[in-house]
Amino acid sequence: MKGATRPDRRHRRHEATRREILDAAWSIAREEGLTALSMRHLARAVGMEAQSLYTYFPSKHAIYDAMFADGNAHLLGLQSSLELDADPVVALHQAAHQFVEFCTSDPTRYQLLFQRTVPGFEPSSESYALARKVLDFASERLAAAGVADQTALDLYTALVSGLLNQQMSNEPGGDRWIRHLDRALDMYLRETTTDRHEPT
Repeated sequence: MKGATRPDRRHRRHEATRREILDAAWSIAREEGLTALSMRHLARAVGMEAQSLYTYFPSKHAIYDAMFADGNAHLLGLQSSLELDADPVVALHQAAHQFVEFCTSDPTRYQLLFQRTVPGFEPSSESYALARKVLDFASERLAAAGVADQTALDLYTALVSGLLNQQMSNEPGGDRWIRHLDRALDMYLRETTTDRHEPT
């Protein structure tokens, strides 16, 4: 029995240290920018030698990948806990507002998850699968509201990300562009829904 518990304890310690490193990586990225992250800097932040850090993450891009997965997992958790209205159009508005609030609440996380800020970084297939689930949530809301084709989905993501990019680039912390989200969604739905929903 004792032999069985030791690996579990080691695994828990290992995962706790990975979490500590990941939290430190987010802190550095938020304070100094995503591209300022370095293995040496991160090792100092968690009080270990740089070589020891490689036990937990084999490369800097592996840390970015873990951050990418972490951010998407957090968003998926928010999406799963969102109490959606029975009206699919209202539910679409709710989901879009939640997404915008998630993005604007943490610009650094937004840059990593939705912009190509880190040169050469590509998420692993496992991490990207989480991002696909995030997009699937939006696709489901759109389908329920009467938007069924891929072109309309592309237009939706361009619409929401366009408002977000304008806001984050030109007035971080404000609402000059994102306050038009409901109006933009209503115009979008009038153009794309198969049964031409009335605006909410």
